[in-house]
Amino acid sequence: MLVVLWTAFPPAFAAVASTLYIPLTLAALGMIARGAAFAFRHSVTGLSLQRALGATFAFSSVATPFFLGTIVGGVASGRVPPGIAEGDVVTSWLNPTSLLGGVLAVGTCAYLAAVYLCADAVREAATDLAEQFRTRALATAAAVGVVALAGILVLRADAPRLFDGLTGRGLPLILLSAAAGLASIVLLVRRRYAAARVSAALAVTAVLWGWAAGQYPYILAPDLTVAEAAAGRATLQAMLITLVGGSVLLVPSLVLLYRLFQRAPAGHGHGGAGHADRGGSGSRASARQ
Repeated sequence: MLVVLWTAFPPAFAAVASTLYIPLTLAALGMIARGAAFAFRHSVTGLSLQRALGATFAFSSVATPFFLGTIVGGVASGRVPPGIAEGDVVTSWLNPTSLLGGVLAVGTCAYLAAVYLCADAVREAATDLAEQFRTRALATAAAVGVVALAGILVLRADAPRLFDGLTGRGLPLILLSAAAGLASIVLLVRRRYAAARVSAALAVTAVLWGWAAGQYPYILAPDLTVAEAAAGRATLQAMLITLVGGSVLLVPSLVLLYRLFQRAPAGHGHGGAGHADRGGSGSRASARQ
């Protein structure tokens, strides 16, 4: 995403990277710490070191989406003007809209993780673990809903242009997101985990497209449009050809990888939560916990 922004819309990339370099750096450090903690956690034997690496993984898993959410809030609220470091490097991401974006990003990631892990746990016959993830998903959904409702007031007071865009051009997509989110909750209650995955993903995708629609035609509202930020025609054509060609090679591999990971282990059934084999699920759940 950064490479596409850098290549296809260089003025927007320059403005974002120079104004929001603090949260960008913190998010990058979080990604590095998360990956390193995950890798080393499986190779160390000392309990204290394992706990330290586990805590690092947990903290960075929260910090990274939070800082990415503050970046989205800064851009969406119009606090990143065109030019090199033209915006305030502190208030551009420490403001009510950015903090709202950070909290929603953490809550959304937690909800998606819990929803997706429900189906994984059922597939491996760890039904007790699936119930724990289901409970956490429902609790997270309630918390995110409360924050989102409160966020309406925040946006109206702190980012009125964004509020007008979301309640105008972007409203159909925001309503679609809300409907898909409610559908995912109903599916979770009914333990339809595979379908809940689809509706939860749709809810997140729709709200992101709603933001894009509400902000259009600006890439950095209210001063830089998408057309003004775009690189030359030859560059855009080369980027498009590269993306399409790369997708032809990459997408089939990703589909195969996903199917392999979603295949039930040998000897396990393919039924729902109520039909999963409970024999041995306690030991597997304990291992995963």
